[in-house]
Amino acid sequence: MEKPGESILLAGPKEFDQAVHHLAETIQKKIMSPEKVALIGIHTHGVPLAHRLKSIIDRQMGIDCPVGTLDITLYRDDYDLRGVKPRIQSSQIPFAIDESELILVDDVLFTGRTIRAAIESLVDYGRPSAIRLAVLTDRGHRELPIQPDAVGLVFDTGKQDRIRVRMQEVDGTDEVVLIKGELHEGGTE
Repeated sequence: MEKPGESILLAGPKEFDQAVHHLAETIQKKIMSPEKVALIGIHTHGVPLAHRLKSIIDRQMGIDCPVGTLDITLYRDDYDLRGVKPRIQSSQIPFAIDESELILVDDVLFTGRTIRAAIESLVDYGRPSAIRLAVLTDRGHRELPIQPDAVGLVFDTGKQDRIRVRMQEVDGTDEVVLIKGELHEGGTE
């Protein structure tokens, strides 16, 4: 039986890479207008994931898909509940999003609250023709009616568990780890 705080490796580098490629293939099938598509990575791990997806999609589709970064900290509905001083990062969207087909990219989908905040933030930049959601890991337990359009990995977790995605660009390795019973109060992934 697992103990609170115990870490369980769910995906190592090989499975991680396969999941990223599967995610890229699924995204390509959903793209309606290749000339209007852009990727938006949510800080922190959604950003390097978006760049990896761009590399695969550009190579396979023969396009140059722009990538933006989005910090949703001030749009979170649990901003006051988290009990920690938030680290605010900059959003960089170096292209017009009006009439763009945006692919919102994040590492973990849990309650849906991060994605709600991201969508709210994005519409402050303009009016895209569509916003699609691509996540590396879907762990269930939605609190809002938000579903991904493309998923790399799906894991059945307990609500109090935590999924930790580590990426080479940020953490020095590619892996997905389950941490048993570690979700902090009031927080979401």
